[in-house]
Amino acid sequence: GDPPQSANDWAAHFLSPQKVAEFWERGYVSNIRVLTEEQCDRILKDYEHFTDPSKRHPGHAMMYEYHSNQSGDPDNVLMHGLGQWRLTRLFHDVVFLPAICVPSSQLLDQAKLRPVRFWHDQMFAKPPRHGGVVAWHQDYSYWTRTNPMMHLTVHIALDDQTLDNGGLQFIPGSHRWHRDGKPLPVTDFNFKDMESIKTILTEEELAAFKP
Repeated sequence: GDPPQSANDWAAHFLSPQKVAEFWERGYVSNIRVLTEEQCDRILKDYEHFTDPSKRHPGHAMMYEYHSNQSGDPDNVLMHGLGQWRLTRLFHDVVFLPAICVPSSQLLDQAKLRPVRFWHDQMFAKPPRHGGVVAWHQDYSYWTRTNPMMHLTVHIALDDQTLDNGGLQFIPGSHRWHRDGKPLPVTDFNFKDMESIKTILTEEELAAFKP
């Protein structure tokens, strides 16, 4: 669609006060549509540049990082890349969608709106039946770029996500778990042990571990 032309156009993308309150209480908000099904299908066509070697994008070397299978296990496949926004118009434009940037401006600071700066994009693809896993973690554990924390992740599912096909899950309130003010440590860099984080949780955290 056309870019916003007025303040009212931008304001149409604001989350409700209830949704904002939910974010600060639970640590996330979900089921917010930012793309149509037709737009998802178009972006999935661009995904083929990264999942099909015969369709590799001519600008592939511009990726910041790319792994056709970061686990290294052919029975546990996880394609992972950073920098696709530099290669195709669709991946570029989705980063700057008002439907993403406007709500993000509401969620960086509980006290006021903040301007939004794009840091980087990231993509994952998991084939059916032998897709890899990303272990339970706090994103802040990987990216301690602001202190106090003032950055967030926007997850965009291009396929339907269900309990049966390994969709993203959250633990409500786990954004408040820390170790001496620092995030929980990453417990699995090999994309194999989904539940490894439980080895470092307190009894109270384990009791609250309810996706």
